[in-house]
Amino acid sequence: MSPRAELLEIVSQLKNLLISYPQNGLELPKLSSESMSDPNAEQNHPTDLDSLRAFIGDCQRCKLSQGRTHLVFGEGSPSARLVFVGEGPGAEEDAAGRPFVGEAGKLLTKIIESGMGLKREDVYICNVVKCRPPHNRDPEAEEVQTCLPFLEQQIRVIKPEVICTLGRIAAQSLLGREFKITQERGNWFSFMGTQLMATFHPAYILRNPSRERQLKGLVWEDVQKMMRQLGLKVRRDE
Repeated sequence: MSPRAELLEIVSQLKNLLISYPQNGLELPKLSSESMSDPNAEQNHPTDLDSLRAFIGDCQRCKLSQGRTHLVFGEGSPSARLVFVGEGPGAEEDAAGRPFVGEAGKLLTKIIESGMGLKREDVYICNVVKCRPPHNRDPEAEEVQTCLPFLEQQIRVIKPEVICTLGRIAAQSLLGREFKITQERGNWFSFMGTQLMATFHPAYILRNPSRERQLKGLVWEDVQKMMRQLGLKVRRDE
């Protein structure tokens, strides 16, 4: 048997073993924040996004897996200078297996392309949790803590210059504290040594049509700050 065939056989056996855990009433071992952040175990970490996605596999680590259609890992440039982080997939994202593809996603794409002058594929887009919470509820603390190490590893792999969190939940999940989006958006914070700024979630803008013009103006203020941080030319006619 060739080394490649032997490796594939090992992977297949490991996959079958993991599948058998819940069938036999056993709980899958969870990946802790400590294990992903332990510098002594760095050699065991997935070193690119494809291997990280393979490592996550058909994740059953928390109860969100029970109701999902697709795990939504993230998409975009693996060397993006800017990473957008939402709280979790919605119904359309769950169906497509891609982040921000619904109406909120269209607005985010417009911000990236028309506002920032970039292409969607130039940035990276992902969420704190990678499976849709039922009825689009907020992710629970245990769900966030289970999934956060994967987001942290995505950030380590990508090494962005700026992280933009979309909405309150994403900001407080990364910063590890309560976050008042109306008061604290547009300010600089740090996550894993990377500059972080929070702004309103596109879905929040769409849910408040009477304030749409005002909210878009505030988001544009935040976007301009991020553009300046990245050395991008700000379009004065926006």
